[in-house]
Amino acid sequence: MYFILTFLHLKGRGALKQQLAIITPVLEDLRSKKEDRIREFSKIESQICQIRNEIAGCEQFNSVSDPEVIQNDLTVKKLGELKSHLHELQNEKILREQKVNSHISEIRELSVVMSFDFLNTLNEIHRSLGDSSEGTQKSISNDTIARLTGAIHMLKQEKQQRLKKVQDLTKCLIELWDLIDVPIEEQKPFSHLTRLLSASVDEVRAQGCLSTDIIEQAEVEILRLNVLKASKMKDLVFKRQAELEEIYKEVHMDVDSESARQILNRLVESGDIDLSDLLQSMDDQIRKAKEQALSRRDILDRVEKWKFAAEEEKWLDEYERDENRYNAVRGAHKNLKRAEKARSLVSKLPSLVESLTAKIKTWEADKGIPFLYEKEPLLHSLCEYNVQRQLREEEKRKIREQRRLQEQSAVVQEALFGSRSATKKPLGQSTNANSMAGTPIRRQVLTPSGRYGTSTRKDHRESGRVNTITPVNYVALPKDSSFGGS
Repeated sequence: MYFILTFLHLKGRGALKQQLAIITPVLEDLRSKKEDRIREFSKIESQICQIRNEIAGCEQFNSVSDPEVIQNDLTVKKLGELKSHLHELQNEKILREQKVNSHISEIRELSVVMSFDFLNTLNEIHRSLGDSSEGTQKSISNDTIARLTGAIHMLKQEKQQRLKKVQDLTKCLIELWDLIDVPIEEQKPFSHLTRLLSASVDEVRAQGCLSTDIIEQAEVEILRLNVLKASKMKDLVFKRQAELEEIYKEVHMDVDSESARQILNRLVESGDIDLSDLLQSMDDQIRKAKEQALSRRDILDRVEKWKFAAEEEKWLDEYERDENRYNAVRGAHKNLKRAEKARSLVSKLPSLVESLTAKIKTWEADKGIPFLYEKEPLLHSLCEYNVQRQLREEEKRKIREQRRLQEQSAVVQEALFGSRSATKKPLGQSTNANSMAGTPIRRQVLTPSGRYGTSTRKDHRESGRVNTITPVNYVALPKDSSFGGS
């Protein structure tokens, strides 16, 4: 436009050569600007073409020739549009490079966990990904990104499968360890496996923890333990049986140990049954036995209290029949204290038996079977005890009644015969003289003990106890009677 205005301004002025001399510099300047604009267009279009080739995955994107610039539109507006498009492509390239690098890092982590060849995995996707030399441009094409995504998915699946396999092998190892009582020292080399037992896939990141070597190591150990298990299985079976018998014994349940052991021995020797299944069955029996033992525990505690109280009751009966229980002998004070506690305990026996009976009836109604104790129904034992206790109480009552009648008869006879002997006593004969043939009168004043009064309380207690059974005067009655009769 500037050239046209200049030409119109000079038209009609001076010679042609003079006009050309004026126009030529202007034309040269315009040509120079055009060439600069073309070079700028070419550079931008070349960058756009290169990024497009990288995204498209063209192999020779670095050696692309400069694109041909269409020179019919070299305006600033067109240049601005090209720059804007280049900027968008550059942003997309940055995002793609970040995505590729993120995928490569994830593949590296997965490869480290499973001991895969990381570089080989990348080279299989695209050879530029594994090239670490400076200036190497990594492929950011759609195909490369898709293959990286596929590789990550494959590695994650492989990691999940290996983790599940390792966890299954670890569970098998733990079962075998518990089954054949493997020492802790032999378990320590596999501690890295037990740590993975409850781990999720995302939590497993240790180097080589899911490698084929680790899996093979666990498989070899399981084979070794299985061989060892076969040789120890018989001992384990009888060990479980002994554990079962001990549970039954602790809660007083009836079990035919000899028959059970014979049956187990025949099963083991015949080889008709898988010993692992047999052990599992015995573990189920042990679990059920523990549950049943737990349900019997409350009743058994009460049974122990009842048996102890019954033993104390028996001892108390024997103690109270001993006429010398109040004598000053070694341990007498301990027996007195025990008797006092026994009387308190025996007084609670009826309520204890009643509550125990109610508990047993409730248990039997719930389980639908009788409550056995030492091979006998416990309710039957309690009924027998109640009957025997009633018989003993009746016998005690009769003895007490007989003693009471004897004491009443002794008092009557003492009153009767004691007055008659007093009337028939010869003149001049003192009471002391008559008592020489009967019961002597103690002379406490003349003895040292009587002087100091050390045995007065004991003598009084003993004389009082004798008088309640056979009065003093009644002892001399035969002589007085014979005398009166003569």
